[in-house]
Amino acid sequence: MNKIERLISIVMILLQKNVVSTTEFSQLFNVSKRTILRDMETLSFSNIPIYSKNGVYGGYGIMDEYKLDKRLLSSKDLENILTALSGLGQILFSDEVELTLKKIEAMIGSASWNGSIHLSFYDWEGRSEIHQILKICQESILKRKLISFDYIDKSGIKTNRIVEPYQLHFSQTSWYLKGFCIHRQRYRTFKLSRIDSLSMDEKTFNPRDYLLEQEDEASYQPQLVAIKVLISPSIKDQFIERYGRKSIETYSSEYFLATIDVPQNSIGFQFLAGFGTNLEIVEPKTYVEEFRNYLNKMMEIYS
Repeated sequence: MNKIERLISIVMILLQKNVVSTTEFSQLFNVSKRTILRDMETLSFSNIPIYSKNGVYGGYGIMDEYKLDKRLLSSKDLENILTALSGLGQILFSDEVELTLKKIEAMIGSASWNGSIHLSFYDWEGRSEIHQILKICQESILKRKLISFDYIDKSGIKTNRIVEPYQLHFSQTSWYLKGFCIHRQRYRTFKLSRIDSLSMDEKTFNPRDYLLEQEDEASYQPQLVAIKVLISPSIKDQFIERYGRKSIETYSSEYFLATIDVPQNSIGFQFLAGFGTNLEIVEPKTYVEEFRNYLNKMMEIYS
C-alpha cells in the first residue's frame, strides 16, 4: 500500500470512529509510529481537521463538523460490504482483500458487527494451485504487462499464447482471464486451470478500446436452445435457483414441467446428465435425439 492509499484509508477510518491510537494505525498498516505521525501532519497540512487527544485513551480524530458534512458511508453500508467480502474471501486470494477486511472491521467497530449473513464456498484444494497463476495475472493487469503461457483446450491441444491481460473473472466455481490474444488478434477468455507455464513479460502494452472487447465477448457466448424437461420434486429447488419459479409448472403428481434454455453443445448435455434419473427431456425431439447419442457414447466406454 502506497502513502496516498494509506492516507485515504486513515481518513475513512476516522470518519467512522471517534479516536484511534497511533499504535492501532501502525499495526493496521504495518508501518512505524513515526510514519503515522508524519501521515497525520500531511493530513493536517491538507486542511483536513485532524486533532490529537492525549492520555491512556488518546489518539487521533476528525472534527465532528467535518464528519457530518463529508460522511461517505454509513455503518450499515460498511457492514454490508464486510458481509460480502467475508464470504468471498474464500475465493479471492489477494493480500489486499485481507487488509480491506481489517480496515472495514476497524471502521465499523466490533460492537456493531453482528455477522447476520455468512457466505460459504467449497474450499477445494485445487484453488491453492491456481493461487500463483491468479497473482501473476493480477500483477500483469495492474502493470499493463504482456503475459505468455501454454493453453490446453478441451481437446487437449496445447498452443502458446501471448496475451494482453485485462480482467480476471470468477464464475460459479472457476477463474477466467479476459484478454487480447496477440496470435489470434482477437479478445479471448482463458480458463486459469487450463493455463500452464505462465510468465509475465517485461514488455508493456497500451490498453485497447474496451467497447471492442464487449463486442467480441458477446460473440463468445454459446448458442442457447429452449427445451422442455420433466423434473422430480427433489431437484425443483435447483431449477428455481437457476431459472426462477416462472419456468416451472405442475405436470402430474410425480413431475413438474420446466421450460429452460441450455447451451447447444456438450456443456448443455453434461449439465442435464448431472441430474440422472430425476430429469427427462421431452422437447424438442431433435435435442432428445442428440442427448440420447451423447449418453450412448458414455455407455460405450463401460460396455
